[in-house]
Amino acid sequence: MTTKIAIQGIKGSFHHQVVKEYFSENVEIDECLSFEELIDSLIAGKSDQAVMAIENSIAGPIIPNYALIDKNNLHIIGEHYLNIQQNLMALKGQKIEDIREVHSHPMALLQCMDFLKQYPNIKLVEDKDTAETARRIQENRLTGIAAIASVTASEMYDLDIIASSIQTIKNNMTRFVIIKKQNSFLPESEINRASVKFELDHKRGSLAAVLNVMSDCKLNLTKIQSLPKIETPWKYSFFVDVTFEKYEDFAKAKALLNIMAEYFKVLGEYKNTRP
Repeated sequence: MTTKIAIQGIKGSFHHQVVKEYFSENVEIDECLSFEELIDSLIAGKSDQAVMAIENSIAGPIIPNYALIDKNNLHIIGEHYLNIQQNLMALKGQKIEDIREVHSHPMALLQCMDFLKQYPNIKLVEDKDTAETARRIQENRLTGIAAIASVTASEMYDLDIIASSIQTIKNNMTRFVIIKKQNSFLPESEINRASVKFELDHKRGSLAAVLNVMSDCKLNLTKIQSLPKIETPWKYSFFVDVTFEKYEDFAKAKALLNIMAEYFKVLGEYKNTRP
């Protein structure tokens, strides 16, 4: 049976590369132009699961995506880390000397600026998607134009990589989460990471008390981020990721936080795959 996976972007994007690495069974891709469309695909049943970027080692967490998962009561069932390698590619036979313009997503251009500064005569053109740019070069047989995209994009759209790994910071990891409408129940012995959300009473020491409980329960806090509650001025929701060695430690912390917090919710319990 084929599993349908929603991704942000098109085939050849980094989201698609995660699908190829994470899923072993036959999959079908639902290409979504935005993260909101990706969520809609899941909710409407067009897809069975979705791959969503959630955090970057340089840019930090993508908090709006946590909020989308929370708002729509979706479940994080897994994660995958991808080393983001940006590559300059063009039609076969093209060389760097032939390139007049480089098209890509603004973030990809920014990540490769040290390399691109070596070629001041090349015009930089911002585009909506890295893989979409690669596809357009191939479909329209555009000479003199290069894209910055993934190896997967170069293979899918039959482009030559003129220069590989051109990003300025070589160790650039993005964490993706796998989400579903229904929770996938792993054996407790395999669960060693969780994503939670909580809201606290606005009084001195409330956050410190919660963090102390996490520490006492032997949880390792890997990320904490606050997001203001628009409908309640000066009140915040906290999105937290934790890892732990024993599920029973997390279960104890859950019970305590459920009492201490004004609102507490588990967004996902899954296996830690951080390299």
